[in-house]
Amino acid sequence: MKALVYIGPERLAYRDEPDPVADRDEVLIRIDAVGICGSDMHAWHGHDPRRVPPMILGHELAGEIVAGPGVGSRVTVDPIINCGRCEYCLQGRDNLCANRRMIGMNCPGGFAQFMTTTAARIVELPAALSARAAALAEPAATVLHAIDLGTRALRRPLPECNALVQGGGAIGMLGALLLQSYGVRRIAVGETNPLRRTSVARFTAAATFDPATDKPPVDAFDLVVDAVGAKATRASALAAVKPGGVVVHVGLLDWASEIDMRKLTLAEITLIGSYTYSMLDVRAAVRALAEGAFGELGWVEERPLSEGAAAFRDLAEGRAAAAKIVLRP
Repeated sequence: MKALVYIGPERLAYRDEPDPVADRDEVLIRIDAVGICGSDMHAWHGHDPRRVPPMILGHELAGEIVAGPGVGSRVTVDPIINCGRCEYCLQGRDNLCANRRMIGMNCPGGFAQFMTTTAARIVELPAALSARAAALAEPAATVLHAIDLGTRALRRPLPECNALVQGGGAIGMLGALLLQSYGVRRIAVGETNPLRRTSVARFTAAATFDPATDKPPVDAFDLVVDAVGAKATRASALAAVKPGGVVVHVGLLDWASEIDMRKLTLAEITLIGSYTYSMLDVRAAVRALAEGAFGELGWVEERPLSEGAAAFRDLAEGRAAAAKIVLRP
């Protein structure tokens, strides 16, 4: 089969790889569409020691089962492979599984014509949902999980709140669209890339601004979603949130930074870390995509898998207006 293989920092090779074979309790999936995630970009830059080259990256995918249970079914996957036995799995918090593995990190991913995974992590797709849309189920589940955590901590109903989303990539775009579908009327999105800022303005009802030149107002937002996770966005999130408000931290661009612990304490800010999703979130994301909760997805760009290396380069250098590029094997 053909695959896009990460072979070292900022190096991808489109080459022949052995055809995978499904073991017992696994399925073999023919990949129809696979998205480039921010974590794939992080690995491509050489910043993720968990992804060791040579490795087939990619975990946002849709395809058809061609061997194993459910042959012929169109599916997406929960790429987090959990043990089902630890205390977190028993609590239903499988994203925190103490023994978790992940497609495209510890085992071969979806930047290929075929991929195997455990049958237990399969989610069937509605007939009307396109492969392009279904490939967004994983990032959509991330957003659903994050906003659900934030909503639980708010003291007022979500539609009454002012919301700030930091970052106009896929998570930021999907976050703004989901907040909009939940009835939030006052949403702002900060994005430094002018092409992406234009895309957010076109496809959402959010107000957009360039945080490099226009800082968000202080003490102005009930809910802040940091979809970047940089030192600067952490600082601006704490500055922008209202006293008693909620900051949900999703992005993982920088590993560590100082934050304003004085404001966090004196203003009783709730700071929540949000990591990926549960299997229930993935199923909910598929339903939400099928029901149009994220709009018509005109901001998603498709390219052939064979042009994947150029797509990574375009994303890294800010030449892509699309918040999400989906590759088609």
